[in-house]
Amino acid sequence: MEFEISIAAEHLFSIGNFFVTNSLLIGVLVSALLIGLFLWGVSKKQIVPQKWQSLLEVMIEGALGAIEDIMQNKEQARKAFPLIFTIFIFILVSNWIGLLPGVGTIGLLHSSEGHTTIIPFLRSTSADLNFTLGLSLSVVIGVQLIGIFTLGLWGYGKKFLISPFHKPYVIGTFLGLLEIVSELAKILSFTFRLFGNVFAGEVLLTTMLHLLPYFLPLPFLALELLAGLIQATVFAMLTTVFMKMAMTEAQH
Repeated sequence: MEFEISIAAEHLFSIGNFFVTNSLLIGVLVSALLIGLFLWGVSKKQIVPQKWQSLLEVMIEGALGAIEDIMQNKEQARKAFPLIFTIFIFILVSNWIGLLPGVGTIGLLHSSEGHTTIIPFLRSTSADLNFTLGLSLSVVIGVQLIGIFTLGLWGYGKKFLISPFHKPYVIGTFLGLLEIVSELAKILSFTFRLFGNVFAGEVLLTTMLHLLPYFLPLPFLALELLAGLIQATVFAMLTTVFMKMAMTEAQH
């Protein structure tokens, strides 16, 4: 019996024609956990906060303060906060849950041509290229819509279309095309940065657990905990920066 390193998420079972993978399963579990925790926290709120309420308030105030520092506009920051904080906390918890004992190592036995492997029940969503691509597309498309709703279709489209009408024409046209390429490049950047770092970390930990079991992999585990936090922070901060750029007029 062996463990195989698979770039694609493994198929666990089907609901009709809908395939459920191990990364989708952990994504649903993380979503349910976060929704339950926040609903519980809101229901228990008090004028004099207890320890869990205090922790939640510190997290929210810190995240909101960071977004306000980037956007330099409190009204815009408060409007963008729910989306950005949701992205951050979901990626962070998904990354950290993927490091728990048993995740990625406990699963179904699969035999093929006399070769037996384990298909893990759970796999971090960020280690699934489909998830990171879907999240990246959602963020980039959402940023474009936010820019259009804030500045209007023509106001937002200026940075892509108005450049050719301003002198010098060649440079203006080049800058307009460069903006289009830049928006498309964000999808690839978001997708492969998150996937590559998290997937590489899982491969490293799995390898160390087989080569150096028990206590020796602990430094690598601590490193991956830090990497999971950094990746969630980078994704959220870049989303904030791109959102601010989308809400800023082309001439600025």
